[in-house]
Amino acid sequence: MIEGVSEKKLIKHVDDRGYLMELLRDDDGLLERFGQASVSMSYPGVIKAFHYHRHQDDIWFFPSGNAQVVLFDLREASTTHKETNVFFMGEENPVLLLIPKGVAHGYRVLGNQPAMIVYFTTSSYRREAPDEYRIAWDDPLIGFDWTTKHR
Repeated sequence: MIEGVSEKKLIKHVDDRGYLMELLRDDDGLLERFGQASVSMSYPGVIKAFHYHRHQDDIWFFPSGNAQVVLFDLREASTTHKETNVFFMGEENPVLLLIPKGVAHGYRVLGNQPAMIVYFTTSSYRREAPDEYRIAWDDPLIGFDWTTKHR
């Protein structure tokens, strides 16, 4: 796994009314500090990739739908520099994923339903000086093949 990336298995507490699931607690030790929580919905087949941050860490969670999440380590001093990780996240696999600063990240919505992502960052978004740097979804540096392989 890419150095600095953490995955937290989530626990659903279910009863006859539905379920409760704690996503992120201040005592989980995942974020140095908490900056912002956001939510976004994407339609089936949409690819949102890639971007990275120089100063903030992200935590991603997909409460509905399913997604293929791809990470690429851009950090030259990392022991996992230029390594790629793929995670399948969503309703079928409820996990939190910590994405450290300097790791490019993106996702593709899987299946026939939209996917919703809830994400938390260590800094709030600043429109006048955004800490967000884009890389094309098909950039040859990353070289990721987004097609689904059938057996």
